[in-house]
Amino acid sequence: MVFARDTEVALATAASLVNTRGRDEDRLTTAAELDEFLAGWEFTGARTHDAVELAAVRDLRPVLRRLWTAGDPDVVAAGVNALLAEAGALPQLVRHDGWDWHLHATPQQAPLATRMAVEAAMALADVVRAGELDRLRVCAGEHCADLVVDLSRNRSRRYCDSGCGNRANVAAYRARRAVP
Repeated sequence: MVFARDTEVALATAASLVNTRGRDEDRLTTAAELDEFLAGWEFTGARTHDAVELAAVRDLRPVLRRLWTAGDPDVVAAGVNALLAEAGALPQLVRHDGWDWHLHATPQQAPLATRMAVEAAMALADVVRAGELDRLRVCAGEHCADLVVDLSRNRSRRYCDSGCGNRANVAAYRARRAVP
């Protein structure tokens, strides 16, 4: 394990959230799609289930993409600090829903987008502190801009989960076979 479990899940959730806005489609346009996303990541806490909540979560995606792709620890730290300050984050150890001790920095009653921003910011803070920004990547697949968090031991993950690695391998195989 590279990071604590809650950090790894928060990073994966943040990448998945940003990746809901693809090149050709947006997979987070309705409250039902947000419900499905949150259920898939077991995100808990208060919800309003309204258009304001959905818009706030959608507006978080470009902020997280900028931090993810910044590559400069000073830029990421400044962005993380801004997100935490804006939320009035106050880290606390909690246990709930089958999770052992982990950090929450907002109350469960805080707005959903605020909780999501703070979860991502806390995870990114761990990445910066560990000097592991190179684990935050953009998919190496042709025509793909999805975010990838490389949690592999040998730092070899290059592709997202939507089949880009398979497509690249097939293309390479076909290219090798085509050479006389």
